[in-house]
Amino acid sequence: MKLRTIILSLTAMLLACCSSDSEVMAEDPENASNMMKMYITIGGQTQSVTLEDNGATKALVERLQKAPVTVTLNSSGGFEIWGALGFSLPTSNQQTTAQPGDVILYNGSNICLFYGTNQWSYTRLGKIDGLSASELRTFLKAGENNISVTLSLTNATSVKGIKADGEEEDYYSMSGQKFNNPSKGIYIRNGKKVKL
Repeated sequence: MKLRTIILSLTAMLLACCSSDSEVMAEDPENASNMMKMYITIGGQTQSVTLEDNGATKALVERLQKAPVTVTLNSSGGFEIWGALGFSLPTSNQQTTAQPGDVILYNGSNICLFYGTNQWSYTRLGKIDGLSASELRTFLKAGENNISVTLSLTNATSVKGIKADGEEEDYYSMSGQKFNNPSKGIYIRNGKKVKL
């Protein structure tokens, strides 16, 4: 009887711990998703990228927390635009068939944005969200060269209009949603990124 009581008590405690973690995630799903987003801006248009959880993306996010990175990419092989990042990231290469929308790290220091497919040993960084194959080709300027691409943690098109002169006291999520009393996470306030 005592053993059964102990087992039931342990089970109840385990369930309580698990449910409280999921409740925290459910209370602020916007915050959870923002932690794994990056934004790519090309020709004044911005698209979100859902990032993988690996050493390369953690190092990239750390770099982007300091400032956005702008690179020049060129079309290659009829399936990607790619070019040098100007710095190296840790690799975890695997034989991969890259698909349209994939954001890939090649040789530790080159970024590839795919509008077609190719098989090679890559480190996956993430995937561009919500574009069809033809929209991807247009957004990535398929076939063109010297494409200026900015990588950032802020969706520039969502947060336009946020005042940077100290008058604005509200917090905005990385996707531009306004919060008066935000919970833990990364926000924009007074035109600057803040971590709560």
